[in-house]
Amino acid sequence: MSSDRTSNGSSSKSWLEKIFSRFGNEPTSKADVVEILREARNSDLFDGEALTMMEGVLQVSDLQVRDIMIPRAQMSAVRRDDPLEVIIPMVIESAHSRLPVLGDDRGEVVGIILAKDLLQFCGERAKRFSIRDVLRSAVFVPESKRLNVLLKEFRASRNHMAIVVDEYGAAAGLVTIEGVLEQTVGEIGG
Repeated sequence: MSSDRTSNGSSSKSWLEKIFSRFGNEPTSKADVVEILREARNSDLFDGEALTMMEGVLQVSDLQVRDIMIPRAQMSAVRRDDPLEVIIPMVIESAHSRLPVLGDDRGEVVGIILAKDLLQFCGERAKRFSIRDVLRSAVFVPESKRLNVLLKEFRASRNHMAIVVDEYGAAAGLVTIEGVLEQTVGEIGG
């Protein structure tokens, strides 16, 4: 039996240890790790998609929210005073489950609405709609926040969207957990 195997036949060395022993010394920088991963890919230890994901994971701590945010000018949003007849088509057209709610201008985000919260106002109940009944508080993050920190915060708070604010406190854009994950592991869905 090989010295790399335990009594149950599983490998006693981690795959990372095997890569290091095969390709040389331990890495001293992210660039070294990426090079080792690329050599491991070339040796068919894993496929190209796995390499892309691992490179994305290494890169995410170097990126800030501003690097992946959806700019304010491109945000799909509704206004605080919009009637349901305006909001529903906007939700349908954007195909987003969450939309920022704007105050007096595009730089003022007063909250977020979830598409599922609007379902209760279908049909005859539409007359009773008030955006204040479904408005949820928004999470605000600075443009300079690191993506790995934001991802931890999203996971801990179970939030899926944050409004990105500039140095003056105005909305600069938005970022979603899906955007952070896509930056890390690649395109999630169509």
